[in-house]
Amino acid sequence: MDDRTGIFAGDDPFAITRAWLAEAEASEPNDPNAIALATVDPDGMPDVRMVLLKDIDGSGLDGSFVFYTNYDSAKGRQIEASGKAAFVLHWKSLRRQIRVRGFVTREDGGQADAYFASRALQSRIGAWASSQSQPLSSRAALMAEAARMGLRLGTNPPRPAFWGGYRIRPERIEFWADGAFRLHDRFAWERDGDRGWRVQRLSP
Repeated sequence: MDDRTGIFAGDDPFAITRAWLAEAEASEPNDPNAIALATVDPDGMPDVRMVLLKDIDGSGLDGSFVFYTNYDSAKGRQIEASGKAAFVLHWKSLRRQIRVRGFVTREDGGQADAYFASRALQSRIGAWASSQSQPLSSRAALMAEAARMGLRLGTNPPRPAFWGGYRIRPERIEFWADGAFRLHDRFAWERDGDRGWRVQRLSP
């Protein structure tokens, strides 16, 4: 029996995610789109860090989640090696979370160019200046490199070839909401090949 009602109702997990995120944008004090992104290194050691979810594209089986980073960063190298990632969106103000795991591809075309161009100028220059995840001698060295890049690139720097998006195509999405006495509500959406999504309530 499918007893999904209220905030869990609907046939599209991406529509539910957008609705929850819209609620969080009105209640979370900072970065309602912050996700804890998990990857693994070639030895199978897990790694996790906070990044910003920038796009929820599409719907149904064609939906995906997009974030941006330096491809040469630790997370970029780990994603390139495994082709997989997971993340969690958690909102204290709503007492809800969404967990996602799936396969990852690059988003390095026009959509990535448009997002890069929308960023603040100093953030675009910073992307050029930072060898993300690599050892750094001092903050002064970083600021000096940013100043050098600013002079070199001017006021309209292009997107670096080493910087762009990653698109997560989920195999599983779980919606969780806090319940009284820790009797939480959990619903897992599992991709069923090309046939659609299987939805199942889970014990808290």
